[in-house]
Amino acid sequence: MNRFPNYRFLPYWLVMPSIIVIVIFLIFPFAQAINLSFHRVSPFGQLRNVGWRNYVEMFASPEYLFSLRNTVIFSALVIGVGLAVSLCIALLTTQKIRGTAFYQIAFIWTYAMSPIIAGVMWSLIFDPSIGVATRIISGLTGYSINYFTEPVAAFILVTAASVWVMLGYNICFFVAGLQNVPHNLKEAAWIDGASPWQTFWKVTFPLLSPTTAFLVFVNTVYAFFQSFGMIDVVTQGGPNRSTEFLIYKIYRDGFGRMQEGQAAAQSVFLFVIVAIIGAVQIYTSTRKSVYDR
Repeated sequence: MNRFPNYRFLPYWLVMPSIIVIVIFLIFPFAQAINLSFHRVSPFGQLRNVGWRNYVEMFASPEYLFSLRNTVIFSALVIGVGLAVSLCIALLTTQKIRGTAFYQIAFIWTYAMSPIIAGVMWSLIFDPSIGVATRIISGLTGYSINYFTEPVAAFILVTAASVWVMLGYNICFFVAGLQNVPHNLKEAAWIDGASPWQTFWKVTFPLLSPTTAFLVFVNTVYAFFQSFGMIDVVTQGGPNRSTEFLIYKIYRDGFGRMQEGQAAAQSVFLFVIVAIIGAVQIYTSTRKSVYDR
């Protein structure tokens, strides 16, 4: 306020458009979802208050618990495998080799592709009839993959495709974090007799903790919310509901089965889950992260 003595309300006017967008497209729809989660909607659009019945039925539903379990496994794999592979690739691309810039750009471009386009590409590559990867695997092992009928194959395909989509984003941040690690600290560790593995775990990785904490949160949000396009294009929740994760179950219950109240309750619970996970991650990461360089 002291920087704008003659324009007292200028800072408020500058942030007002962002606040309006947040209220209209985030806060207001979420408030509507909370209100709808306590109601049942008739075929004619009439609301009937049912209290906590939608939530009770949600937790008592074997289908919902099955989707919740699959979502947790899927999210853990996307976060764990995705960050581990991304960090390994980032370490390789930051080595002093010819063509480093080309390799970094080549790996980062995957994030420029939308999940829907990536889903179409992966579904074609692993198509049981015309897929290139399917033919190669069948020729080498004699096993023909069919993710249309095999739940495990469909789950692995969606997980691998989701990891691949986030690969470029993770690599970009890890490369930036690795380039900011002071080289004199690693040299001091080498002089003290530390091996490359010890130098990584004792020097490099602790300094990457803020970057890692941020990427864990971003990948969590992706796994719980932004994987909808991938699932809808590749498997549509099948086969046998093996890839019907929570975000896709909300869509199917709300728009397919016309159970708006039940879908609203699921969306509110999903938001609470991600909010709690994010808060715990931020709290623990900020306590243990190393920010001093």
